[in-house]
Amino acid sequence: MTLKKTTLAILASAALTVSLSARDQIKMVGSSTVYPFASAVAEELGATTKYPTPVVESTGSGGGMKLFCAGNDLNTPDITNASRRMKTTEFQLCEKNGVTQITEVVIGFDGIAFAESNVNKPFSVTTKQLALAVAAEVPGKDGKLIDNPYKKWSDIDSSLPNREIIIYGPPKSSGTRDAFEDMILKGTFKKMPEYTSLYKKDKEKYKAYKKYHKVRQDGVYVPSGENDNLIVQKLVKNKNAFGIFGYSFLVENEDKLIGSKINGIMPTPDAISSGKYPVSRSLFFYIKKSHEKDVPAMKDYVNMFTDDMMIGENGILTEIGLIPLPKAQREAVKTRVAKRQNLTLEDLKH
Repeated sequence: MTLKKTTLAILASAALTVSLSARDQIKMVGSSTVYPFASAVAEELGATTKYPTPVVESTGSGGGMKLFCAGNDLNTPDITNASRRMKTTEFQLCEKNGVTQITEVVIGFDGIAFAESNVNKPFSVTTKQLALAVAAEVPGKDGKLIDNPYKKWSDIDSSLPNREIIIYGPPKSSGTRDAFEDMILKGTFKKMPEYTSLYKKDKEKYKAYKKYHKVRQDGVYVPSGENDNLIVQKLVKNKNAFGIFGYSFLVENEDKLIGSKINGIMPTPDAISSGKYPVSRSLFFYIKKSHEKDVPAMKDYVNMFTDDMMIGENGILTEIGLIPLPKAQREAVKTRVAKRQNLTLEDLKH
């Protein structure tokens, strides 16, 4: 090899080493619900600092966790966004792959909207009626569980409209789907003896019925990907359909859509932050602390995201649908984040 070629090879190797050991641009994945908020902060960081605008991918909360927990290599994400808390199984996957230093950040509240085209009359549904519309199995006339036969809302309850049930919602990888299943399906069926009696009868055979959350797959519930804007577009085209997505997307599309009452409560900032709206949840992002040394932009990004300028009562993100945490809770979050407090398995069990 000539001296020139040897020199070029050394330089190329050095450049590769630098690119693998440090980078300026933050890599983020995760929730489609948190995506608009993370993107807004990312754009602000790119516009006001020396760092390039971070890359934010909408992979769904579950998909983001898998990528985030894959290891500490700089090819893995620095941050993952989530519309529900990290699961214990995800934390254990992180630990298995050496991702042992994680800081959890709560950014605010969100409600899961059940919405439709605004050409329709306002719709009101109970959590039980909504659960019966979505579940794969429902009680038959004799009380035994059968495959869901309901095709119209009036089939569930004569007080509901004689209107086809068609629901565009998030896929299994979505944190919104997880939260919806927890609060609507599990929350309803754990109080119904048709489900709980099966578990009591044979705990091993019927363990799936202890926390029943199986969604029907007969074309009534239509998984519509991680892009909530796609659901919005479907609702504009199909006036009979309903969609399930984060409240922020309802705020952004108030000229096209209207939210439904659930248990008589409309999705509003006050109802969501107070917990009166039945499908309210917290939003999160998770920091991979092992990356902070080699991705210095992470510090500025995290500081910017947790500042009241972004997530306070009059913060920028409230304009696109984020519901702020109470001041005391925001301050507690800032303190934990400033210390980069490690998330533990015990934290997730509480």
